[in-house]
Amino acid sequence: MVMRRLLRGALGVVLAMAALMVSGVYLADWLTPPNTGAPSTVLPVAADETPLDRALVALLERRPGQSGAVMLADGMEAFAARATLARQAGRSLDVQYYIWRDDLIGHLLLFELWQAAGRGVRVRLLLDDVNTAGKDVALLALANHPNLEIRVYNPFRNRSGVRRVLEMIQRAFSMNHRMHNKSWTADGRATIVGGRNIGNEYFAAATETNFRDLDLFVVGPAADDAGRIFDRYWNSPAVVPIDALQRGSGDKLPAVLETIRREATNDVARQYLQRVIDSPGVRRYVDGEVAMLWSDTIAVVSDPPDKRPDRRSEPPDDDRADWLYRRVLADLDRAEQEVLVISPYFVPGPAGPAQLAKVRRREGGRVSIVTNSLAATDVLAVHSGYRRYRPMLLRHGIELFEVRALVDADPGLFGSSAASLHTKAWLVDGRRGFIGSFNMDPRSALLNTEMGVVFDDPDLGRALRAEFEQLASPAFSYRVFLDANGQLRWREAVDGRERIHEAEPDATLWQRLLVVVLGWLPIESQL
Repeated sequence: MVMRRLLRGALGVVLAMAALMVSGVYLADWLTPPNTGAPSTVLPVAADETPLDRALVALLERRPGQSGAVMLADGMEAFAARATLARQAGRSLDVQYYIWRDDLIGHLLLFELWQAAGRGVRVRLLLDDVNTAGKDVALLALANHPNLEIRVYNPFRNRSGVRRVLEMIQRAFSMNHRMHNKSWTADGRATIVGGRNIGNEYFAAATETNFRDLDLFVVGPAADDAGRIFDRYWNSPAVVPIDALQRGSGDKLPAVLETIRREATNDVARQYLQRVIDSPGVRRYVDGEVAMLWSDTIAVVSDPPDKRPDRRSEPPDDDRADWLYRRVLADLDRAEQEVLVISPYFVPGPAGPAQLAKVRRREGGRVSIVTNSLAATDVLAVHSGYRRYRPMLLRHGIELFEVRALVDADPGLFGSSAASLHTKAWLVDGRRGFIGSFNMDPRSALLNTEMGVVFDDPDLGRALRAEFEQLASPAFSYRVFLDANGQLRWREAVDGRERIHEAEPDATLWQRLLVVVLGWLPIESQL
Protein backbone atom coordinates (compact mmCIF):
# COMPACT_ATOMS: atom_id res chain seq x y z
CA MET A 1 0.00 0.00 0.00
CA VAL A 2 2.78 2.44 0.95
CA MET A 3 4.71 1.59 -2.20
CA ARG A 4 1.61 2.16 -4.33
CA ARG A 5 1.10 5.58 -2.76
CA LEU A 6 4.73 6.48 -3.38
CA LEU A 7 4.43 5.42 -7.01
CA ARG A 8 1.26 7.45 -7.43
CA GLY A 9 2.94 10.45 -5.84
CA ALA A 10 5.98 10.12 -8.08
CA LEU A 11 3.74 9.77 -11.15
CA GLY A 12 1.83 12.86 -10.10
CA VAL A 13 5.05 14.87 -9.79
CA VAL A 14 6.24 13.69 -13.20
CA LEU A 15 2.91 14.56 -14.83
CA ALA A 16 2.86 17.97 -13.16
CA MET A 17 6.38 18.73 -14.39
CA ALA A 18 5.48 17.54 -17.87
CA ALA A 19 2.39 19.76 -17.90
CA LEU A 20 4.50 22.66 -16.72
CA MET A 21 7.00 22.12 -19.55
CA VAL A 22 4.25 21.76 -22.17
CA SER A 23 2.68 25.02 -21.00
CA GLY A 24 6.08 26.65 -21.40
CA VAL A 25 6.26 25.59 -25.05
CA TYR A 26 2.87 27.12 -25.90
CA LEU A 27 3.26 30.20 -23.69
CA ALA A 28 6.94 30.89 -24.40
CA ASP A 29 6.36 34.37 -25.86
CA TRP A 30 4.30 35.37 -22.82
CA LEU A 31 6.67 33.87 -20.25
CA THR A 32 9.88 35.37 -21.65
CA PRO A 33 10.57 38.85 -20.21
CA PRO A 34 10.44 41.54 -22.94
CA ASN A 35 13.35 43.84 -23.73
CA THR A 36 12.42 47.23 -22.29
CA GLY A 37 15.86 48.78 -22.74
CA ALA A 38 16.35 51.85 -24.90
CA PRO A 39 18.32 51.07 -28.08
CA SER A 40 21.94 52.16 -28.13
CA THR A 41 24.86 51.67 -30.48
CA VAL A 42 28.63 51.86 -30.55
CA LEU A 43 29.87 55.41 -30.10
CA PRO A 44 31.61 56.88 -33.17
CA VAL A 45 35.40 56.85 -33.12
CA ALA A 46 37.52 60.00 -33.36
CA ALA A 47 41.06 60.77 -34.41
CA ASP A 48 42.45 61.89 -31.06
CA GLU A 49 39.68 61.85 -28.48
CA THR A 50 41.07 59.04 -26.30
CA PRO A 51 44.46 57.42 -25.59
CA LEU A 52 43.44 54.46 -27.74
CA ASP A 53 42.53 56.77 -30.62
CA ARG A 54 45.91 58.45 -30.43
CA ALA A 55 47.80 55.16 -30.11
CA LEU A 56 46.06 53.41 -33.00
CA VAL A 57 45.07 55.97 -35.64
CA ALA A 58 48.54 56.42 -37.15
CA LEU A 59 49.19 52.68 -36.94
CA LEU A 60 45.97 51.84 -38.78
CA GLU A 61 46.48 54.56 -41.40
CA ARG A 62 49.74 52.89 -42.43
CA ARG A 63 47.80 49.62 -43.03
CA PRO A 64 44.48 50.59 -44.64
CA GLY A 65 41.91 47.82 -44.62
CA GLN A 66 44.02 45.58 -42.38
CA SER A 67 43.42 44.40 -38.83
CA GLY A 68 46.18 43.62 -36.37
CA ALA A 69 46.06 40.63 -34.00
CA VAL A 70 48.05 39.21 -31.09
CA MET A 71 47.38 35.80 -29.55
CA LEU A 72 46.89 35.65 -25.78
CA ALA A 73 47.60 32.14 -24.56
CA ASP A 74 48.99 33.02 -21.12
CA GLY A 75 46.34 33.74 -18.48
CA MET A 76 48.18 36.64 -16.87
CA GLU A 77 48.81 38.27 -20.25
CA ALA A 78 45.11 37.91 -21.02
CA PHE A 79 44.23 39.61 -17.72
CA ALA A 80 46.72 42.42 -18.31
CA ALA A 81 45.31 43.04 -21.80
CA ARG A 82 41.76 43.46 -20.46
CA ALA A 83 42.80 45.65 -17.55
CA THR A 84 44.94 47.81 -19.85
CA LEU A 85 42.09 48.32 -22.32
CA ALA A 86 39.79 49.31 -19.45
CA ARG A 87 42.33 51.86 -18.18
CA GLN A 88 43.06 53.30 -21.64
CA ALA A 89 39.42 53.57 -22.65
CA GLY A 90 38.17 57.13 -22.81
CA ARG A 91 34.88 56.71 -24.61
CA SER A 92 33.27 53.27 -24.23
CA LEU A 93 33.63 49.73 -22.97
CA ASP A 94 31.33 47.06 -24.42
CA VAL A 95 31.75 43.79 -22.53
CA GLN A 96 29.92 40.52 -23.21
CA TYR A 97 30.38 37.23 -21.28
CA TYR A 98 28.75 33.89 -20.57
CA ILE A 99 30.26 33.57 -17.06
CA TRP A 100 31.42 36.29 -14.68
CA ARG A 101 32.59 34.71 -11.43
CA ASP A 102 32.16 36.26 -7.99
CA ASP A 103 35.87 35.77 -7.23
CA LEU A 104 39.23 37.57 -7.29
CA ILE A 105 39.42 38.04 -11.07
CA GLY A 106 35.72 38.87 -11.30
CA HIS A 107 36.13 41.60 -8.70
CA LEU A 108 39.37 42.97 -10.17
CA LEU A 109 37.87 43.38 -13.64
CA LEU A 110 34.52 44.65 -12.32
CA PHE A 111 36.45 47.26 -10.37
CA GLU A 112 38.21 48.27 -13.63
CA LEU A 113 34.82 48.77 -15.29
CA TRP A 114 33.56 50.78 -12.35
CA GLN A 115 36.63 53.04 -12.38
CA ALA A 116 36.24 53.58 -16.13
CA ALA A 117 32.59 54.58 -15.62
CA GLY A 118 33.77 57.02 -12.96
CA ARG A 119 36.02 58.68 -15.57
CA GLY A 120 33.01 59.24 -17.82
CA VAL A 121 33.41 56.14 -19.99
CA ARG A 122 30.11 54.60 -21.12
CA VAL A 123 30.13 50.97 -19.96
CA ARG A 124 27.69 48.39 -21.34
CA LEU A 125 27.93 44.98 -19.67
CA LEU A 126 25.99 42.05 -21.16
CA LEU A 127 25.85 38.74 -19.26
CA ASP A 128 24.11 35.45 -19.83
CA ASP A 129 21.47 35.24 -17.10
CA VAL A 130 21.89 31.54 -16.30
CA ASN A 131 25.07 32.41 -14.35
CA THR A 132 23.83 35.50 -12.50
CA ALA A 133 21.94 33.70 -9.70
CA GLY A 134 22.63 35.37 -6.38
CA LYS A 135 24.34 38.39 -7.97
CA ASP A 136 21.34 40.68 -8.47
CA VAL A 137 22.11 42.95 -5.50
CA ALA A 138 25.61 43.71 -6.76
CA LEU A 139 24.53 44.05 -10.39
CA LEU A 140 21.60 46.33 -9.53
CA ALA A 141 23.82 48.48 -7.33
CA LEU A 142 26.42 48.88 -10.08
CA ALA A 143 23.72 49.60 -12.68
CA ASN A 144 22.72 52.64 -10.61
CA HIS A 145 25.80 54.42 -11.97
CA PRO A 146 24.70 56.75 -14.79
CA ASN A 147 27.56 55.54 -17.03
CA LEU A 148 27.16 51.82 -16.40
CA GLU A 149 24.29 49.75 -17.81
CA ILE A 150 23.89 46.00 -17.30
CA ARG A 151 21.67 43.74 -19.37
CA VAL A 152 21.15 39.98 -19.24
CA TYR A 153 20.49 37.48 -22.01
CA ASN A 154 17.44 35.18 -22.00
CA PRO A 155 16.65 36.02 -18.36
CA PHE A 156 14.50 34.48 -15.67
CA ARG A 157 11.45 36.43 -14.56
CA ASN A 158 11.84 34.86 -11.11
CA ARG A 159 15.20 35.81 -9.68
CA SER A 160 15.62 33.28 -6.87
CA GLY A 161 14.23 30.41 -4.84
CA VAL A 162 11.63 27.80 -5.76
CA ARG A 163 9.99 30.05 -8.33
CA ARG A 164 13.24 30.26 -10.30
CA VAL A 165 13.51 26.44 -10.26
CA LEU A 166 9.90 26.08 -11.43
CA GLU A 167 10.49 28.61 -14.20
CA MET A 168 13.55 26.66 -15.31
CA ILE A 169 11.35 23.55 -15.61
CA GLN A 170 8.49 25.37 -17.34
CA ARG A 171 10.78 27.13 -19.83
CA ALA A 172 13.18 24.21 -20.16
CA PHE A 173 13.28 24.34 -23.95
CA SER A 174 13.80 28.09 -24.28
CA MET A 175 16.10 28.33 -21.23
CA ASN A 176 18.36 25.75 -22.82
CA HIS A 177 19.38 28.43 -25.32
CA ARG A 178 22.32 30.41 -23.87
CA MET A 179 24.71 33.17 -24.94
CA HIS A 180 28.23 31.69 -24.91
CA ASN A 181 29.91 34.75 -26.50
CA LYS A 182 32.96 36.41 -24.96
CA SER A 183 34.27 39.85 -25.99
CA TRP A 184 35.86 42.94 -24.40
CA THR A 185 35.83 46.02 -26.68
CA ALA A 186 37.27 49.44 -25.84
CA ASP A 187 36.45 52.74 -27.61
CA GLY A 188 35.37 50.82 -30.72
CA ARG A 189 39.09 50.57 -31.49
CA ALA A 190 40.31 47.32 -29.92
CA THR A 191 38.67 44.09 -28.87
CA ILE A 192 39.59 40.84 -27.13
CA VAL A 193 37.65 37.82 -28.40
CA GLY A 194 38.25 34.19 -27.52
CA GLY A 195 37.45 31.36 -25.17
CA ARG A 196 37.90 32.93 -21.74
CA ASN A 197 35.09 33.71 -19.36
CA ILE A 198 35.78 35.95 -16.36
CA GLY A 199 36.98 33.94 -13.37
CA ASN A 200 40.11 32.81 -11.54
CA GLU A 201 40.57 29.58 -13.49
CA TYR A 202 40.74 31.42 -16.83
CA PHE A 203 43.56 33.75 -15.77
CA ALA A 204 46.02 31.50 -13.87
CA ALA A 205 44.63 32.55 -10.48
CA ALA A 206 42.81 29.41 -9.31
CA THR A 207 43.90 27.42 -6.28
CA GLU A 208 43.48 24.02 -7.95
CA THR A 209 42.87 23.70 -11.70
CA ASN A 210 43.54 26.44 -14.25
CA PHE A 211 42.28 26.42 -17.83
CA ARG A 212 44.56 26.49 -20.84
CA ASP A 213 42.77 29.00 -23.04
CA LEU A 214 43.26 31.33 -26.00
CA ASP A 215 42.11 34.83 -26.99
CA LEU A 216 42.94 37.20 -29.82
CA PHE A 217 43.61 40.88 -29.15
CA VAL A 218 42.43 42.64 -32.33
CA VAL A 219 42.53 46.23 -33.67
CA GLY A 220 41.28 47.66 -36.94
CA PRO A 221 38.22 46.81 -39.04
CA ALA A 222 37.70 43.52 -37.14
CA ALA A 223 37.10 45.57 -33.99
CA ASP A 224 34.26 47.26 -35.89
CA ASP A 225 32.81 43.77 -36.46
CA ALA A 226 32.84 43.17 -32.70
CA GLY A 227 31.02 46.44 -32.12
CA ARG A 228 28.28 45.61 -34.62
CA ILE A 229 27.85 42.16 -33.06
CA PHE A 230 27.60 43.67 -29.58
CA ASP A 231 24.95 46.15 -30.72
CA ARG A 232 22.95 43.36 -32.35
CA TYR A 233 22.88 41.44 -29.05
CA TRP A 234 22.41 44.48 -26.82
CA ASN A 235 19.30 45.56 -28.72
CA SER A 236 17.96 42.04 -29.25
CA PRO A 237 14.52 41.04 -27.91
CA ALA A 238 16.36 38.29 -25.98
CA VAL A 239 18.19 40.85 -23.81
CA VAL A 240 16.66 42.68 -20.83
CA PRO A 241 18.06 45.39 -18.49
CA ILE A 242 18.78 43.94 -15.07
CA ASP A 243 16.82 46.71 -13.35
CA ALA A 244 13.69 45.81 -15.36
CA LEU A 245 13.68 42.36 -13.74
CA GLN A 246 14.17 43.35 -10.14
CA ARG A 247 14.22 46.72 -8.46
CA GLY A 248 17.27 47.63 -6.46
CA SER A 249 18.15 50.43 -4.12
CA GLY A 250 20.93 52.90 -4.72
CA ASP A 251 21.75 52.91 -1.02
CA LYS A 252 23.36 49.46 -1.45
CA LEU A 253 25.93 50.82 -3.89
CA PRO A 254 28.49 52.02 -1.30
CA ALA A 255 28.50 48.64 0.46
CA VAL A 256 28.79 46.71 -2.82
CA LEU A 257 31.61 48.94 -4.04
CA GLU A 258 33.43 48.73 -0.73
CA THR A 259 33.31 44.92 -0.85
CA ILE A 260 34.62 44.86 -4.43
CA ARG A 261 37.25 47.52 -3.68
CA ARG A 262 38.44 45.68 -0.57
CA GLU A 263 38.73 42.33 -2.36
CA ALA A 264 40.37 43.97 -5.39
CA THR A 265 43.09 45.53 -3.20
CA ASN A 266 43.73 42.89 -0.51
CA ASP A 267 46.93 40.86 -0.13
CA VAL A 268 45.83 38.08 -2.48
CA ALA A 269 44.92 40.62 -5.18
CA ARG A 270 48.24 42.43 -4.74
CA GLN A 271 50.08 39.12 -4.98
CA TYR A 272 48.32 38.26 -8.23
CA LEU A 273 48.81 41.72 -9.72
CA GLN A 274 52.51 41.61 -8.84
CA ARG A 275 52.81 38.28 -10.64
CA VAL A 276 51.11 39.86 -13.65
CA ILE A 277 53.60 42.75 -13.59
CA ASP A 278 56.54 40.34 -13.25
CA SER A 279 55.30 37.97 -15.96
CA PRO A 280 57.84 37.79 -18.83
CA GLY A 281 54.99 37.77 -21.34
CA VAL A 282 53.43 40.91 -19.87
CA ARG A 283 56.84 42.60 -19.79
CA ARG A 284 57.22 41.90 -23.50
CA TYR A 285 53.90 43.65 -24.14
CA VAL A 286 54.84 46.62 -21.94
CA ASP A 287 58.23 46.95 -23.64
CA GLY A 288 56.70 46.76 -27.11
CA GLU A 289 58.48 43.54 -28.00
CA VAL A 290 55.35 41.69 -29.18
CA ALA A 291 54.67 42.28 -32.86
CA MET A 292 51.12 42.35 -34.18
CA LEU A 293 50.27 40.16 -37.12
CA TRP A 294 48.45 42.16 -39.80
CA SER A 295 45.99 40.88 -42.39
CA ASP A 296 42.98 42.03 -44.40
CA THR A 297 41.31 38.65 -43.83
CA ILE A 298 40.72 38.96 -40.07
CA ALA A 299 37.04 39.22 -39.08
CA VAL A 300 34.97 38.79 -35.92
CA VAL A 301 31.92 36.58 -36.50
CA SER A 302 29.00 35.42 -34.38
CA ASP A 303 25.79 33.48 -34.33
CA PRO A 304 22.63 35.62 -34.42
CA PRO A 305 21.21 36.46 -30.96
CA ASP A 306 17.86 34.86 -31.82
CA LYS A 307 19.36 31.38 -32.39
CA ARG A 308 16.61 29.42 -30.70
CA PRO A 309 16.13 25.67 -30.34
CA ASP A 310 12.48 25.89 -31.37
CA ARG A 311 13.62 27.09 -34.80
CA ARG A 312 15.69 24.00 -35.50
CA SER A 313 14.77 21.83 -38.44
CA GLU A 314 16.49 19.21 -40.54
CA PRO A 315 17.92 19.62 -43.08
CA PRO A 316 19.28 23.10 -42.30
CA ASP A 317 17.15 25.83 -43.84
CA ASP A 318 17.98 29.33 -45.01
CA ASP A 319 17.32 30.70 -41.52
CA ARG A 320 20.59 29.08 -40.45
CA ALA A 321 22.74 30.58 -43.18
CA ASP A 322 24.58 32.83 -40.70
CA TRP A 323 25.01 30.22 -37.94
CA LEU A 324 28.63 29.54 -37.09
CA TYR A 325 28.39 25.78 -37.48
CA ARG A 326 27.69 26.34 -41.18
CA ARG A 327 31.07 28.08 -41.43
CA VAL A 328 32.70 25.13 -39.64
CA LEU A 329 31.22 22.64 -42.09
CA ALA A 330 32.17 24.79 -45.08
CA ASP A 331 35.77 25.09 -43.84
CA LEU A 332 36.06 21.34 -43.35
CA ASP A 333 34.54 20.65 -46.78
CA ARG A 334 37.16 22.92 -48.38
CA ALA A 335 40.10 21.34 -46.57
CA GLU A 336 42.70 19.92 -48.96
CA GLN A 337 45.57 18.68 -46.81
CA GLU A 338 45.20 19.31 -43.11
CA VAL A 339 42.70 19.96 -40.33
CA LEU A 340 43.88 20.76 -36.78
CA VAL A 341 41.21 21.05 -34.08
CA ILE A 342 41.49 22.22 -30.47
CA SER A 343 38.23 21.67 -28.59
CA PRO A 344 37.81 20.93 -24.87
CA TYR A 345 34.41 19.38 -25.58
CA PHE A 346 34.56 17.29 -28.76
CA VAL A 347 31.44 15.39 -29.83
CA PRO A 348 31.63 15.00 -33.64
CA GLY A 349 28.27 13.26 -34.09
CA PRO A 350 27.60 10.23 -36.31
CA ALA A 351 28.63 12.01 -39.54
CA GLY A 352 31.70 13.77 -38.12
CA PRO A 353 34.34 11.00 -38.30
CA ALA A 354 33.53 10.17 -41.92
CA GLN A 355 33.66 13.84 -42.91
CA LEU A 356 37.06 14.28 -41.26
CA ALA A 357 38.25 11.04 -42.84
CA LYS A 358 37.76 12.54 -46.33
CA VAL A 359 40.67 14.87 -45.62
CA ARG A 360 42.75 12.10 -44.06
CA ARG A 361 42.39 9.90 -47.17
CA ARG A 362 43.90 12.52 -49.46
CA GLU A 363 47.60 12.13 -50.29
CA GLY A 364 49.54 13.56 -47.36
CA GLY A 365 46.27 14.37 -45.57
CA ARG A 366 46.34 14.91 -41.82
CA VAL A 367 43.54 15.37 -39.30
CA SER A 368 44.60 15.91 -35.70
CA ILE A 369 42.50 16.74 -32.64
CA VAL A 370 43.42 17.94 -29.15
CA THR A 371 40.74 17.61 -26.48
CA ASN A 372 40.49 16.92 -22.74
CA SER A 373 41.26 13.57 -21.15
CA LEU A 374 38.72 12.16 -18.72
CA ALA A 375 40.89 13.23 -15.79
CA ALA A 376 41.16 16.80 -17.13
CA THR A 377 37.60 17.45 -18.29
CA ASP A 378 35.27 19.57 -16.20
CA VAL A 379 32.13 18.13 -17.86
CA LEU A 380 31.89 14.34 -17.57
CA ALA A 381 28.69 14.20 -19.62
CA VAL A 382 30.53 15.63 -22.65
CA HIS A 383 33.30 13.05 -22.26
CA SER A 384 30.64 10.34 -22.28
CA GLY A 385 29.52 11.63 -25.68
CA TYR A 386 33.08 11.89 -27.02
CA ARG A 387 34.37 8.50 -25.89
CA ARG A 388 32.04 6.50 -28.15
CA TYR A 389 33.61 8.12 -31.23
CA ARG A 390 37.28 7.51 -30.35
CA PRO A 391 37.66 4.05 -31.95
CA MET A 392 35.96 5.20 -35.15
CA LEU A 393 38.14 8.32 -35.37
CA LEU A 394 41.32 6.33 -34.84
CA ARG A 395 40.34 3.68 -37.39
CA HIS A 396 39.97 6.51 -39.92
CA GLY A 397 43.58 7.51 -39.23
CA ILE A 398 42.70 10.65 -37.29
CA GLU A 399 45.22 11.63 -34.59
CA LEU A 400 43.85 12.06 -31.06
CA PHE A 401 45.61 13.87 -28.23
CA GLU A 402 44.07 14.23 -24.77
CA VAL A 403 45.32 16.92 -22.41
CA ARG A 404 46.61 15.61 -19.09
CA ALA A 405 45.21 16.83 -15.78
CA LEU A 406 48.73 17.55 -14.52
CA VAL A 407 50.96 19.14 -17.14
CA ASP A 408 54.55 20.31 -17.23
CA ALA A 409 53.62 23.98 -17.24
CA ASP A 410 54.04 27.06 -15.07
CA PRO A 411 51.92 26.88 -11.92
CA GLY A 412 49.06 29.24 -11.21
CA LEU A 413 48.92 31.85 -8.47
CA PHE A 414 48.87 29.35 -5.62
CA GLY A 415 51.32 26.85 -7.07
CA SER A 416 48.88 24.53 -8.83
CA SER A 417 49.95 23.08 -12.19
CA ALA A 418 46.70 21.17 -12.69
CA ALA A 419 45.21 22.00 -16.07
CA SER A 420 42.07 21.62 -18.13
CA LEU A 421 41.80 22.56 -21.78
CA HIS A 422 39.39 25.39 -22.61
CA THR A 423 40.78 26.65 -25.95
CA LYS A 424 38.42 26.46 -28.93
CA ALA A 425 40.16 26.78 -32.29
CA TRP A 426 40.69 25.12 -35.64
CA LEU A 427 43.18 25.52 -38.48
CA VAL A 428 42.62 24.32 -42.06
CA ASP A 429 45.46 23.90 -44.56
CA GLY A 430 47.81 26.00 -42.45
CA ARG A 431 46.08 29.34 -43.02
CA ARG A 432 42.30 29.35 -42.54
CA GLY A 433 41.59 29.47 -38.84
CA PHE A 434 39.19 30.28 -36.02
CA ILE A 435 39.71 31.24 -32.37
CA GLY A 436 36.70 31.83 -30.15
CA SER A 437 33.96 30.24 -28.07
CA PHE A 438 32.75 27.50 -30.47
CA ASN A 439 33.19 23.91 -29.26
CA MET A 440 32.99 21.04 -31.72
CA ASP A 441 29.78 19.68 -30.20
CA PRO A 442 26.00 19.78 -30.75
CA ARG A 443 25.43 22.45 -28.10
CA SER A 444 27.68 24.98 -29.84
CA ALA A 445 26.27 24.05 -33.23
CA LEU A 446 22.55 24.21 -32.48
CA LEU A 447 21.78 25.57 -29.00
CA ASN A 448 24.20 28.23 -27.71
CA THR A 449 25.16 31.41 -29.50
CA GLU A 450 28.89 31.50 -30.26
CA MET A 451 31.48 34.04 -31.35
CA GLY A 452 35.07 34.15 -32.58
CA VAL A 453 37.74 35.48 -34.92
CA VAL A 454 38.29 33.98 -38.37
CA PHE A 455 41.27 34.55 -40.63
CA ASP A 456 42.92 33.33 -43.82
CA ASP A 457 46.57 34.15 -43.31
CA PRO A 458 49.75 32.02 -43.19
CA ASP A 459 51.40 34.04 -40.39
CA LEU A 460 48.41 33.71 -38.09
CA GLY A 461 48.20 30.09 -39.20
CA ARG A 462 51.78 29.48 -38.05
CA ALA A 463 51.04 31.10 -34.67
CA LEU A 464 47.97 28.91 -34.17
CA ARG A 465 49.86 25.81 -35.31
CA ALA A 466 52.52 26.52 -32.68
CA GLU A 467 49.82 26.58 -29.99
CA PHE A 468 48.37 23.33 -31.33
CA GLU A 469 51.75 21.58 -31.40
CA GLN A 470 52.48 22.67 -27.84
CA LEU A 471 49.16 21.31 -26.61
CA ALA A 472 49.71 18.04 -28.51
CA SER A 473 53.23 17.63 -27.14
CA PRO A 474 54.06 14.96 -24.50
CA ALA A 475 54.46 17.72 -21.92
CA PHE A 476 50.73 18.43 -22.21
CA SER A 477 48.94 15.42 -23.68
CA TYR A 478 48.57 11.67 -24.03
CA ARG A 479 48.60 10.23 -27.53
CA VAL A 480 45.57 7.95 -27.97
CA PHE A 481 45.93 4.94 -30.28
CA LEU A 482 44.62 1.45 -31.04
CA ASP A 483 46.90 -1.47 -30.27
CA ALA A 484 47.32 -4.59 -32.45
CA ASN A 485 44.10 -6.01 -31.01
CA GLY A 486 42.12 -2.85 -31.70
CA GLN A 487 42.03 -1.79 -28.03
CA LEU A 488 42.27 1.83 -26.91
CA ARG A 489 45.60 2.79 -25.38
CA TRP A 490 47.15 6.03 -24.11
CA ARG A 491 50.85 6.76 -24.66
CA GLU A 492 52.50 8.99 -22.07
CA ALA A 493 56.06 10.24 -22.52
CA VAL A 494 57.67 12.07 -19.61
CA ASP A 495 61.40 12.69 -19.06
CA GLY A 496 62.25 10.51 -22.03
CA ARG A 497 60.37 7.51 -20.64
CA GLU A 498 57.32 6.04 -22.32
CA ARG A 499 54.37 4.51 -20.51
CA ILE A 500 51.31 2.87 -22.07
CA HIS A 501 47.98 3.10 -20.20
CA GLU A 502 45.29 0.50 -20.82
CA ALA A 503 42.51 2.57 -19.22
CA GLU A 504 41.68 6.30 -19.00
CA PRO A 505 44.87 7.59 -17.30
CA ASP A 506 44.74 9.43 -13.97
CA ALA A 507 40.94 9.06 -13.85
CA THR A 508 39.23 7.66 -10.77
CA LEU A 509 37.09 4.54 -10.85
CA TRP A 510 34.07 6.72 -10.12
CA GLN A 511 34.80 8.94 -13.16
CA ARG A 512 35.18 5.90 -15.41
CA LEU A 513 31.94 4.34 -14.22
CA LEU A 514 29.99 7.57 -14.41
CA VAL A 515 30.89 8.31 -18.05
CA VAL A 516 29.83 4.78 -18.98
CA VAL A 517 26.43 5.30 -17.30
CA LEU A 518 26.04 8.77 -18.84
CA GLY A 519 26.80 7.23 -22.23
CA TRP A 520 23.62 5.15 -21.93
CA LEU A 521 21.43 8.28 -21.72
CA PRO A 522 19.95 9.96 -24.84
CA ILE A 523 21.60 13.31 -24.11
CA GLU A 524 24.05 13.77 -26.99
CA SER A 525 22.01 16.59 -28.54
CA GLN A 526 22.46 18.57 -25.30
CA LEU A 527 26.24 18.15 -25.05
